[in-house]
Amino acid sequence: MKSIDKIPTGKIGRTSKLVQTGAKIGGNYLKYYSKKAFNKDLTRDDLDRENASDIYDGLKSLKGSALKVAQMLSMEKSLLPNAYVEKFSLAQFSVPPLSAPLVRKTFKKYNGNYPEELYDEFTSQSVNAASIGQVHRATKDGKKLAVKIQYPGVADSISSDLAMVKPIAIRMFNLQGKDSEKYFKEVEGKLLEETDYVLEVQQSKAISKACSHIPNLKFPQYYEELSSERIITMDWMDGQHLSEFVKENRDQEKANKVGQALWDFYMFQMHGLKEVHADPHPGNFLVDKAGNLIAIDFGCIKKVPDVFYVPYFELAKKENINDPEFFNEKLFELEILREDDTESEVKYFSELFLQMLSIFTSPFHSETFDFSDEGFWNAITKFSEKYSKDEELRKMNGNRGSKHFLYINRTFFGLYNLLHDLEAKVEINRFRSYL
Repeated sequence: MKSIDKIPTGKIGRTSKLVQTGAKIGGNYLKYYSKKAFNKDLTRDDLDRENASDIYDGLKSLKGSALKVAQMLSMEKSLLPNAYVEKFSLAQFSVPPLSAPLVRKTFKKYNGNYPEELYDEFTSQSVNAASIGQVHRATKDGKKLAVKIQYPGVADSISSDLAMVKPIAIRMFNLQGKDSEKYFKEVEGKLLEETDYVLEVQQSKAISKACSHIPNLKFPQYYEELSSERIITMDWMDGQHLSEFVKENRDQEKANKVGQALWDFYMFQMHGLKEVHADPHPGNFLVDKAGNLIAIDFGCIKKVPDVFYVPYFELAKKENINDPEFFNEKLFELEILREDDTESEVKYFSELFLQMLSIFTSPFHSETFDFSDEGFWNAITKFSEKYSKDEELRKMNGNRGSKHFLYINRTFFGLYNLLHDLEAKVEINRFRSYL
């Protein structure tokens, strides 16, 4: 894969790149409609493929929060055309790396030393490039190490990148009123945290220690003396990325073992620590030869306050979902229903969330759950398709729900997708024995 010698870090340079990408997409639509005029049976498949490719190519050169958006969207398998899912999934752990000279220059800037001054050996070619940083192999005192280096300018461009995306998001999600700002502040705050590698090392060590007793779950050791605000040094962990394991594995018992460790890990964090690894995509997990799950990235940690945790999980209980008065009371607590809602809005959103929660909480309603169950995934897909085309929903204020929904829902949807890819069958309440 061709390396990158320069990343646009200024607002003008990054905006220009997005404008160029927009022009390419406009050209794709012109080609599509020109062909459509002569062939009424033409599908959007080619258009989706070209748009997905052009958008991804534009974002991958910017890296940072722009590419992080593509990474997040790749997890929304039931909401996006397959062409986008396939292309954007590359943002998880396979994007063009920084060139060796730029790596050396960046390392010196961030750490005050060149790599060869800190490590016995350092491989200038990265082994894994993602949205915010890339990983290199190194050794010191006989230990095999992984060194994560943040891309230059990422932290400084987050606010301006989100400002460019904001008008599009407001139209897409029909956000109205000043309260919508809380969602953008939540995303901006989390992205800024992800660029603070000192914080990430602290979070990594704390959660690794707290979860160390969960079976079939492993973590690297982190080295603060070889880390800084933009560089992290940790143990090199041998294993396959979760997506590679899924493609090659034919052992259902091993898939269940990995899936159970993943489920226990997340439920222990959610219910025991009241904070959770909120970036569950395949690039953040490895599987070793023995079938142990290895968690290797703790940049995005979402704290779950009781004011959200309590009503959220009260609605995970089947008897509460089916109690209309209790259900609506919790919707107000979770800011889904608002005091200024009309009668028709209360009715509409109550019905919408009743349908959604009946589907999404179904894994909690039994002792075991098979995430390969196509009935479960078909229900999610049908629900998504129904409301993505609902004209009535477009007319209403989409500014709904506590800001905490953004990362908690993302966490659960990402977790469900990973377990579905594994086709794992898990014991839902086994994690309680580790609390």
